[in-house]
Amino acid sequence: MNPQIIKQLIEAGLPDADIIVEGDDGTHFQARIISESFSGKNMVQQHQMVYKTLGDKMGTDIHALSMQTYSPDEWEQQK
Repeated sequence: MNPQIIKQLIEAGLPDADIIVEGDDGTHFQARIISESFSGKNMVQQHQMVYKTLGDKMGTDIHALSMQTYSPDEWEQQK
């Protein structure tokens, strides 16, 4: 597994998302995902949405994924 494939999987499920995925060992990754779809949802709900886009890859091809998820408004507050 590589970061680009993970990005493509997330983009397929969250097409409006701005996504950065990093990781160099093939199993542990970090991602920052900004999506309008996250608006009005808490962090757990946002992460569940991302996990859904990855399906059975989580726990098999992807051992660990550290995520920072934001709605556009939340991201603006982080800057």
